[in-house]
Amino acid sequence: EDLVVEHKKVRTASFNVHTRVLTLPMWEKASNIVYDLLVGHEVGHALYTPDIDWSKDRVIPPSFVNIVEDARIEKMMKRRYGGLSKTFFAGYQELSDEDFFEVEDEDISKMSLADRANLYFKIGNYIDIPFANQEEDRLIQAVANCETFDDVLDVSEEIYNYCKETQE
Repeated sequence: EDLVVEHKKVRTASFNVHTRVLTLPMWEKASNIVYDLLVGHEVGHALYTPDIDWSKDRVIPPSFVNIVEDARIEKMMKRRYGGLSKTFFAGYQELSDEDFFEVEDEDISKMSLADRANLYFKIGNYIDIPFANQEEDRLIQAVANCETFDDVLDVSEEIYNYCKETQE
């Protein structure tokens, strides 16, 4: 597939599903494992995230959709490319050790469910991510069970509504 790969001074990697541009950060200390993690993750978006405008049918902030979609595409990539499991594990361990997600001095239990879900699926093997009740546990399991992009939209909407309710 024709992807354009760019290296730029950005905080993290990204993939534009419409323009097919994969952007990788120019970090001074990134190991090959972390670089492989970033590439594997963004290629997951290239392979599995559809180029559709879902926002006209649903009112969900894109950040919520991205959190759930990240978990789904990483699961799909690990299935397709078995060796990526070790890469994701080691890469996220390195990012966690370097406090890339800036949680070292944070009370994670006070974060929104969306933020905790994002951390859980990325560095939950290395730090404790608390969930407050059975509903949060159910929603985390729903994220883990997403197989299609429609599943992602449904679960993202549920998490968004839950976050709105708990914030109020």
